Amino acid sequence: MTTPQMTTRIKSATPSGQDAAVAVIALAFGSDPVARWAYPDPHDYFSYFPDFVRALGGNAFEHGTGYYAEGHAGAALWLPPGVHPREEELGAVIRRTLPARRQEEVSAQLEQMAGYHPDEPHWYLPMIGVDPARQGQGYGSALMAHALVPCDRENRLAYLESTNPRNIPLYQRHGFELLGKIEVGSAPPIFPMLRRPRPD
Repeated sequence: MTTPQMTTRIKSATPSGQDAAVAVIALAFGSDPVARWAYPDPHDYFSYFPDFVRALGGNAFEHGTGYYAEGHAGAALWLPPGVHPREEELGAVIRRTLPARRQEEVSAQLEQMAGYHPDEPHWYLPMIGVDPARQGQGYGSALMAHALVPCDRENRLAYLESTNPRNIPLYQRHGFELLGKIEVGSAPPIFPMLRRPRPD
């Protein structure tokens, strides 16, 4: 049997094509525990969460490491070693779109997330998602496998945070290991995960 992972072409999203990639990630995170805790109102979620995605992972588009599956069934934003989220933009989005108490908790989450990042240069996956209408068909695995090739080729660590415990088994199948659990106030937990390179 042929699966999407075997046949799907993964492409790099250019800066001019980033809107489609951000849109599918927003769709994918529509039932994510942490994303919907931050933006429980559907209108607020679709108004503000794409800005959050761009601030956290948008630099991937400038480096050719924002990937999407053909037909935009899914997308993944990877930040190469030395490339970071747009911190000032991220702070501005948080201040503009969240009430004061939620701002404090999200800022505390981000601070704890930063503490789990490896000290050495590494690949960072801030966002990966598949259109809910296409989930369970192998697109997430195809996106992950594609992006891990340079990690192994360069002998680099890969790091991510899972905001949905349902996704942890997928990441573990691709070699990621749990590092701990981030718990802040009323927020659902976040699970930092690390993958060591597999040069062979």
